[in-house]
Amino acid sequence: MRKIKKIIAIVLLVLILVSALKIQNIRTTYEERVNSYLLNEQGYEKKEIKSIKTKYNFKMPPFYTIVIFEDEPFVKYCYFAHNEGRVKQFDYILTEEAKKIDIDESKLKHYVPYE
Repeated sequence: MRKIKKIIAIVLLVLILVSALKIQNIRTTYEERVNSYLLNEQGYEKKEIKSIKTKYNFKMPPFYTIVIFEDEPFVKYCYFAHNEGRVKQFDYILTEEAKKIDIDESKLKHYVPYE
């Protein structure tokens, strides 16, 4: 009986580790896709981009990438990068700081409405 419990525990541990590695691989891939899209297709320079982070949630779609630009640190731009070669900006998030300084959609420098 103890041997079965030990085997089950090992299998569960392996599944958890494989899942964590898979999620990290997806995050890295999406961040690279968005970075490549911004630099090569949209013409941004690396110094204009403050950060690129892929988020995971339980809603659909489970992965999306957040970009913060150096000249708009209070705005988070959301991108889909699920299909290679097809990166799309689909939304933005105004932080509380952005709302305090009266930033709205008309003042966004990097917003590209989703078509």
